[in-house]
Amino acid sequence: MKADVNKLCRELGYRFKDPQLLEQALTHRSAGGKNNERLEYLGDAILGFIIADELYNHFRDATEGQLSRLRSSLVKRDTLAEVARDFKLGDYLHLGQGELRSGGQSRDSILADGVEAIFASIYLDGGYEACREVIETIFQPRFGKMNLEHHRKDPKTELQEYLQGKKVDLPGYEIVNINGDPHNQLFTVDCVVTGLGKKTTGQGSSRRKAEQDAASRMLAHLKDE
Repeated sequence: MKADVNKLCRELGYRFKDPQLLEQALTHRSAGGKNNERLEYLGDAILGFIIADELYNHFRDATEGQLSRLRSSLVKRDTLAEVARDFKLGDYLHLGQGELRSGGQSRDSILADGVEAIFASIYLDGGYEACREVIETIFQPRFGKMNLEHHRKDPKTELQEYLQGKKVDLPGYEIVNINGDPHNQLFTVDCVVTGLGKKTTGQGSSRRKAEQDAASRMLAHLKDE
């Protein structure tokens, strides 16, 4: 039995005029029927714009690159999954039996997509200002912790710029292993700089994290030399 969505609405601080929009936002494609894929697409765009606007007005001296990195840290899958867990979103999702058995209600990608779909459902139900108010309330604690000094370029970007400065071909990334259950996987990725004959290996709970780890190791190795 699914948790009472009225509790979710109270935590979101929004009451739906059309509850079916929320039901659709909570329905994964594996459950069949009308699902949240289109809503997730719309919610991703709405969230990106509202976060960009907030950052633009909050960090008035930030460069385009700094603003982009700040936005990426807020709208990335890991952050949205954290937001979803704050609301215990997995308790409300409608999933197919296969996804339920594999722990889909705890998977970062499904949780993040669900959050974006909810934002879109609020936008369609109550308009832009209602959606913005919900997003601002949810993300305000994270805004408060942000500063430009603590959001440097990610390792993949740093490595790319380092190699470009040396006029060396850009690195390649390849998944070499995936271990664990679908909801608790460990990715192993190689980072290869062919022009220098160098290879490093990184690990992480997602492909992105493993690539960043491998890039960080490569960057440290090259700088040590």
